[in-house]
Amino acid sequence: MQRLIVGYHRDEEGDWVAHLACGHRQHVRHRPPFVVHPWVREAGGRHEHLGTPLSCPLCDRGELPEAALAARRTPSWDERSMPERLRDDHRLGPTTWGEVVVEEGDLVLSAPTIGQPPPLERKLVAGERAAVPPGVPHRVVPLGAVRFHLELYQVEPTDGTDGGGGGEGEGGGEGEGEGGGEGEGEGEGG
Repeated sequence: MQRLIVGYHRDEEGDWVAHLACGHRQHVRHRPPFVVHPWVREAGGRHEHLGTPLSCPLCDRGELPEAALAARRTPSWDERSMPERLRDDHRLGPTTWGEVVVEEGDLVLSAPTIGQPPPLERKLVAGERAAVPPGVPHRVVPLGAVRFHLELYQVEPTDGTDGGGGGEGEGGGEGEGEGGGEGEGEGEGG
């Protein structure tokens, strides 16, 4: 899925790494003929690409970024007490990741856009968990008696500067801000 570039830094080998709004990091190199990103070589080119989309395979696989910070845990719910909005397609805010944690029983996490196509229909059993990226429509389908909760994480938007490895500073980039969606108020159960 596509994620916006919100900043950059250089790795220990001097290669540029894009910071994505989802919290993941991804190398952006110019190594023709295999990888063609001539804009990454100059500060102006990198600055012009702030806010442009880049494919994020880690979001496609539903992998929680290392940069995600634990924000809160919802109460535990069962198949009767879970909020109705979890049964229908809904989305997390732009900087909020979620993790469905099954305590007892089984459920299906359905996320139509992860790994598109086909949609993710993942059965989770007691003791399993699955991450849901920001902005991805998803729903929870109980398979009989179940008990589960959500763990919510935040990713910090970066300031858009070139950092590390003696790069030229550029500043001025904007990350996505906090947003509505499920990340705000999910634990209230209604």
